[in-house]
Amino acid sequence: MREPLKESAGMHYHGHRARLRQRLQKNPEELPDYEILELLLGKVLARRDTKALAKDLLARFQSFRGVLDAKPAELEGVAGFGPALSSFWLLLREVLARYAESPLRRRETLASPAAVAEMARTRLAGHDHETVWAAFVDARNHLLAWERIAAGSVDQAGVRPRDILERALLLKASGFILVHNHPGGVPTASAADLEMTARLRQAAGSVGLRFLDHIIVADAESRSLLA
Repeated sequence: MREPLKESAGMHYHGHRARLRQRLQKNPEELPDYEILELLLGKVLARRDTKALAKDLLARFQSFRGVLDAKPAELEGVAGFGPALSSFWLLLREVLARYAESPLRRRETLASPAAVAEMARTRLAGHDHETVWAAFVDARNHLLAWERIAAGSVDQAGVRPRDILERALLLKASGFILVHNHPGGVPTASAADLEMTARLRQAAGSVGLRFLDHIIVADAESRSLLA
């Protein structure tokens, strides 16, 4: 009679993962970052021990947020992080971005520059190129629309003031907040950023629109150009 198959040394993670899930159910807050990340990675790498990869990612990107915000090329530079995980990470970031946008989209909160900056950081995390978004608001600063205006290169995204103003007037907006990212990680305004802000401020005033702010976001930082 054949003996029952024994769990191989490489399959020990099944029991470990089951214990992690039990601890998660009991008290999620007690799990350290690497164990939460380990469980997340296991959703894609179901047949692999993911503890080492979780620890490598945290060591490489310094924090849980750093791992979630890392660019695809950076993530794939970590051994064991392949195309399947890259696709899952894109999905995860999209879920987080839509979650962050939901309160403003439902007009439950005021579209203040700080709220828009936080929403934009989640939306633009991990982008390799500059992207310009705009939050269009009504007279009470409630959000009417949150839209991408332009996508550019690694260090610039061309925007015509006319495009933004036409969209604002079509939406019957009272004002708008402009946002763009700096993929390099530093929210310092360039000469082109300052020039575009000045042109847009003048153009908005000429048609009775409020240009509330121009915000640069970079990783966990942001900078207002009109504060």
